[in-house]
Amino acid sequence: MYPPHHFGGYEQVWQSAVAHLRGTGARMRVLAVDFRLPGVPDGDQPEVHRELHWYWRNHDFPVLGLHRRLAIERHNQQLLAHHLDDMRPDVVGFWSMGGMSHSLLESVRRRGVPAVAFVHDEWLDYGRHTDGWLKLFYGRKGVLAPAVERMTGLPTRVTYAGAARYVFVSEFVRQRALALPLGLTDTGVAHSGINESFLQARERPPWRWKLLYVGRLHPDKGIADAVAALAQLPAEASLTFVGSWDEREAVRLQADVRRLGLEERVQMLGQRPRAALRDLYADADALLFPVRWEEPWGLVPLEAMGSGCPVVATGRGGSGEYLRDGDNCLLFPAGDAGALAAALRRLANSPELRERLRAGGLATAPRYTEAIFNAAVETELRARCAARQPVTTSAAGA
Repeated sequence: MYPPHHFGGYEQVWQSAVAHLRGTGARMRVLAVDFRLPGVPDGDQPEVHRELHWYWRNHDFPVLGLHRRLAIERHNQQLLAHHLDDMRPDVVGFWSMGGMSHSLLESVRRRGVPAVAFVHDEWLDYGRHTDGWLKLFYGRKGVLAPAVERMTGLPTRVTYAGAARYVFVSEFVRQRALALPLGLTDTGVAHSGINESFLQARERPPWRWKLLYVGRLHPDKGIADAVAALAQLPAEASLTFVGSWDEREAVRLQADVRRLGLEERVQMLGQRPRAALRDLYADADALLFPVRWEEPWGLVPLEAMGSGCPVVATGRGGSGEYLRDGDNCLLFPAGDAGALAAALRRLANSPELRERLRAGGLATAPRYTEAIFNAAVETELRARCAARQPVTTSAAGA
């Protein structure tokens, strides 16, 4: 996906990097999926082609028949070939490839075009299994791959190690990828960053028990724990949810809210523009980041820190690389609503603790900005341009 059609930070980071590179005079062409959020116009960004097909539908990966998988692969490969032939790029950047045709990586490799993959979640792992085409040839079925490739002209295997340089959003994600049987050798880390407009901390209001959650509504994000913790807090405590979600998850969350009798204390705002987010961070007493899963990185706590809003989080995954308990946040065990409630009561009862976390957050956030990340993206792509690779196979590509 590519903004304004997006669900989270991955796509927004991509858009920011493209804008930065265009500002340097680079000619950029964006190839994204044809999915569109209902009622959201495409915008007037130049050279954005929303034409790729993917295997994701309605927050799931349905089982598709062989003919449909073949049609998706042929479409995507023909589209890629058209753009490569037309533009003749010096370098290709891969971004979010979850649910996408990983054979696109292989086709770029076979053409000898340098590539950099910016990996901000674990698509090198799960993406190999949500790719409806390639998974036809895993395991014993792999004996059919050469014959199928000759008949269709479509890659049936991917040489991941030789397809790109992989730049990960965190050391955590990098180590997880290195543990996969992909033989990756050319890797790096570039932390994604927040828009500099979030570095505008305002004077904090007195504590009023106004709690904020920003992000996708998904069980892995610990949203149920946030609601369960609210039920253990004083009656004046309120919780506002901001972000995008699967309507099914919204229904489940609303059911939890009703079951706990919290209808008057929970507000669900949906997505909000950047300016509105800044106001929400400035007005909240604390930002909740109760993720249960291994978060690849996490921009939301950094946005809150830059705005001077104290953060209460689990510190799972890559977010643990910048979250420090008692310094710039309070940490609690993932899945423990009681511990989350206790951390919030501790915060409410100690102005000194709130001020210490605020100061720690204000010192942390400027280290991770869009400008710093975008400069790293530019450096990676320019370095790769000087390393054009020879074609390594005569097998049919796109």
